[in-house]
Amino acid sequence: MEQNQIRSNFFRYTSQNMLGMMGLSCYILADTYFISQGLGADGLTALNLAIPFYNFIQGLGLMLGMGGATKFALLRGQGSEDEAQRAFSRSAVLALLTSLIFVIPGLLFADQMSTLLGGTGEVHGMTATYLRVLLTFSPAFLLNNVVLCFVRNDGAPRLAMTAMLGGSFSNIVLDYIFIFPCGMGMFGAVFATGLAPVISLVILSGHFKKRTLRFQREGLTLRGSGEVALLGAPSLISEMSSGLVLLLFNFIILGLAGNLGVAGYGVVANIYLVVIALFTGLGQGIQPLVSAAWGSGDKKTTRVVYRYALIFAVTLAVVVYVVSFFLADPIVAAFNREGDPDLQAIAVRGLKLYFTAFFFSGCNVVTAVFFSSLERPKAGFVVSILRGFVLIVPLALILSRILGMDGVWLSAPMTEAITTLVAIVLYRRMSREGQTEKA
Repeated sequence: MEQNQIRSNFFRYTSQNMLGMMGLSCYILADTYFISQGLGADGLTALNLAIPFYNFIQGLGLMLGMGGATKFALLRGQGSEDEAQRAFSRSAVLALLTSLIFVIPGLLFADQMSTLLGGTGEVHGMTATYLRVLLTFSPAFLLNNVVLCFVRNDGAPRLAMTAMLGGSFSNIVLDYIFIFPCGMGMFGAVFATGLAPVISLVILSGHFKKRTLRFQREGLTLRGSGEVALLGAPSLISEMSSGLVLLLFNFIILGLAGNLGVAGYGVVANIYLVVIALFTGLGQGIQPLVSAAWGSGDKKTTRVVYRYALIFAVTLAVVVYVVSFFLADPIVAAFNREGDPDLQAIAVRGLKLYFTAFFFSGCNVVTAVFFSSLERPKAGFVVSILRGFVLIVPLALILSRILGMDGVWLSAPMTEAITTLVAIVLYRRMSREGQTEKA
């Protein structure tokens, strides 16, 4: 593939996917803003206690979608069209079956789950409401992620972007309508969020009229399901880590600064997740290009696309950090309806420290997806699990005891920096082995 064509495809896939992912991430940012305006600090606390489950659902959906779509692109690159279609059917069926592990607990045990998460008083009821509705809509969230990934790999990144943006914008509009004119409170916020993937799926349904992507009768096998899960594991870990970090930080911050601290962290964390979504979109954008090139033996393209992605990630990190550093006060104030000076101080300080992680996290997210796109899931798994569980958990616990809230904020950038060093070692080892022709 010529250099100009590689560059053109890179910007076409990544720009549209990043825009779509930014829109998709606005599900929660819109909830954060409208809940802060309509329900105050208690609403923000309830949202932050419940939101890890959204990350878990998204993570499983992306695991099945990215894993299956990677296999789909590789098989197509090898000319195995029927096998590629079976990969799609397998992933869709797995998504619907997996949703049961969320729907049943959500309908039966939302109140108990709210108690376990630390919800008390008014916060308890709002947290239970959010969990009950969110988990009931999990089939739509999971299937939407799967179909988005396959439509993108089926040569329709613009339609995938349109579906993500359509779902997101509908969520924003419905958030406002349900919370303010209708007075539906927390139920209205989460109901709007649950309808968003349904609207996205309606938009995506037009792709199936072309018959290039189609359902086939597909019996699930342990081997086939395992391949999907293994290739998609980095995406699962990346999303689930966000949820687990939220849970861990919630408990740590409750002990350090109470509900007000959790509300301040909620502001910082939800803005952080929007930027991470951009990096995730960048990684997902290069996946079809890398997998298709690797499957057809075009290793030069994999090298060039990866280099472009790293340059883009670092540039984006610098821009985002500079803007957020100098505009920290007005950014936080937008979510601080009551003008609480303590909440403002906690969130502004956190934003300036926590966001230094962007200088490393973008490269880590892209590298994990890159490894999996080359059917090197073990290397991608190592990068993802280091930044998701292995490093940040002990660092957060240790640093918070030494530095208090500053330790909580600094644990993320330290985790990402160490992970980047490990990723460099893994990449160089792969290059020496000749797996990417010194890519």
